[in-house]
Amino acid sequence: MKPWAPFVLALSVVSGVFAASSSAEKLQKYQSLSRSGPVDLDSAAFEELTSAPRDYFTAVILTAKDARYGCLMCREFDSEWNFISRSWNKGSKPDDLKMVFGTVDFDQGKAVFQKLPLFSYSPPTFGPFAKVETDPARFDFTGPLSADQLYAWISRHLPDGPIPPLVRPINYMRIISAITILMGVVTLFTVLSPYVLPIIQNRNLWAAISLIAVLLFTSGQMFNHIRKVPYVAGDGRGGISYFAGGFQNQFGMETQIVAAIYAVLSFATIALAVKVPRMEDVKGQQVAVLIWGGLLFGTYSLLLSVFKTKNAGYPFYLPPF
Repeated sequence: MKPWAPFVLALSVVSGVFAASSSAEKLQKYQSLSRSGPVDLDSAAFEELTSAPRDYFTAVILTAKDARYGCLMCREFDSEWNFISRSWNKGSKPDDLKMVFGTVDFDQGKAVFQKLPLFSYSPPTFGPFAKVETDPARFDFTGPLSADQLYAWISRHLPDGPIPPLVRPINYMRIISAITILMGVVTLFTVLSPYVLPIIQNRNLWAAISLIAVLLFTSGQMFNHIRKVPYVAGDGRGGISYFAGGFQNQFGMETQIVAAIYAVLSFATIALAVKVPRMEDVKGQQVAVLIWGGLLFGTYSLLLSVFKTKNAGYPFYLPPF
């Protein structure tokens, strides 16, 4: 054993003690400032917090909340960042897993903005969780961000083991607002029920709504929304084509025409089946049968003509179309 080895060993022990003491003092100082959220830092405080030696993790976000900087994301994420810090400080965690959350505003730390990304995360420089690579890990803000996303990223960089969960505080105002709105709806329904219930229970109203829905869906409205079909198209001769060839294609205007044809056929059938038999005038009833029957015949002839337009090989038709 070399004669100067004991002195080196003693010096290393003393330096370790001083390092631990310095780190503990810094940690205690900044933990006392972060009871209700992240510590507000300026350039000097940031340098002190992140300087070696330290046996704790640091997570620091750079922000510019003043309205003159126009950083909407900074103002929106501020509450989420405070939520992360409070959850960590109040949650249960291993005694040797220590972390300090901080915030550097642009007005207070312009020098920090020149050398760090918007979010920096640094491991301890000594202790059980120290790493050889002490450069801050960076997280890129690429768009709207929630506390859960950033906390999940931080968790992946922490040592294996239990960490405090994110527990959002109960939003009493939202609960009170929901109860108030519900009570208002119930009160309004109670007051208006003598007038509204007869309308809601009307069979003719529901029959009309059902018929309109059936006409819309059978005419191809859902197909148009899924395929994003054009409204009309050119026919290649300077004109407009309202009907697309083939059964796998259609235009928006075509859907409306077919829906109108279906509607006329439906109402003509309903009139012949329901309204005409209730007519007391025999001659008027006969005239109504001829009118509604002729309308039904002509409209169905038009529908067959449209069908033949889409499929030129269809052999049948019905006069006059």
